[in-house]
Amino acid sequence: MNKYKILVLAGDGIGPEIVGEALKVLKAVERKYNLYFETRVALVGGASIDKYGIPLTDETLKLAKESDAVLLGAVGGPKWENLDYSIRPERALLALRKELGLFANLRPAKIYPVLADASTLKREVIDGVDIMVIRELTGGLYFGMPKGVEKLPDGTERGINTMVYTTPEIERIAKVAFEVARKRRKRVTSVDKANVLETTELWRKVVTEVHKDYPDIELSHMYVDNCAMQLVRNPKQFDVIVTENMFGDILSDEAAILTGSIGMLPSASLGQRVNKVGLPIGMYEPIHGSAPDIAGKDIANPIATILSVAMMLRFSFNLTKEADDIERSVENVLNKGYRTTDIKQEGTKVLGCKEMGDAIVREIEG
Repeated sequence: MNKYKILVLAGDGIGPEIVGEALKVLKAVERKYNLYFETRVALVGGASIDKYGIPLTDETLKLAKESDAVLLGAVGGPKWENLDYSIRPERALLALRKELGLFANLRPAKIYPVLADASTLKREVIDGVDIMVIRELTGGLYFGMPKGVEKLPDGTERGINTMVYTTPEIERIAKVAFEVARKRRKRVTSVDKANVLETTELWRKVVTEVHKDYPDIELSHMYVDNCAMQLVRNPKQFDVIVTENMFGDILSDEAAILTGSIGMLPSASLGQRVNKVGLPIGMYEPIHGSAPDIAGKDIANPIATILSVAMMLRFSFNLTKEADDIERSVENVLNKGYRTTDIKQEGTKVLGCKEMGDAIVREIEG
């Protein structure tokens, strides 16, 4: 029997609540399929700052590197917003991505038919939407040097961020996009701003070159401003979207809201390092934030975190049947009319965070 080591980083705000429900689902899968998941727990973000003075300790990073996958809740909140940028909770995420080499962020945006009316767009626009946004995660403006704020001789200040990409960085994310597309509908849209930014002119050139190794995949290119418009005008045209770090940050959130609630959507961040079963060591987390205003009220939606567990089973452990079971169980619960507050509709039954987790566990066990 394989033993899978998972580092659990619940984080801040609603993080402990939603991660708790995801772990209940993981336990149900463990029992049903006779698996063994060894979970280790550590602090990250604001919780780590409160105890250790920094958002990510060397010990937590060591545990992450020794694990087969990392399950993350959410970090941050108003409590830590006045701290220096270098020690804010969000710096832990950047450090984990960098130290674990997590260069590819996968964010699915899929419409559940029973939730189509929860979207702000018309049903006929979003029915059938199933998009995978693949965001390059360790390059671009967020990591490029030089960066910072400097004093000028006249007493004013200048803020500097540098967008930098190399050929190998673009090649590896393009390969991920084409490989993912092979398991979907075989279409990739590469998003850039090649008419203005030389960095993304290189992006387009390299993606086009990598595409030669994937003749079975249809490739198109789109400027980021047009893509932002097309996501709300005609989202069904997209299958896989691949783009650089900042564009991906923005577009993935836009794609997410098509579904009606960011509380429904998981994500996976994958790297080149592999675990003992030969698959990428990844970090799995919901795309939403820590929502400190509802923390401790048992009303948070745990589905995105539960679906992140399904992505973990699929991408880091190759447990496809088990991942399918979780996803099917979530859909069954929704089809039975159960909702959390953020996705409630007329005639549905509203459940708390724990009740929603229990309902999904029952589906898995049943």
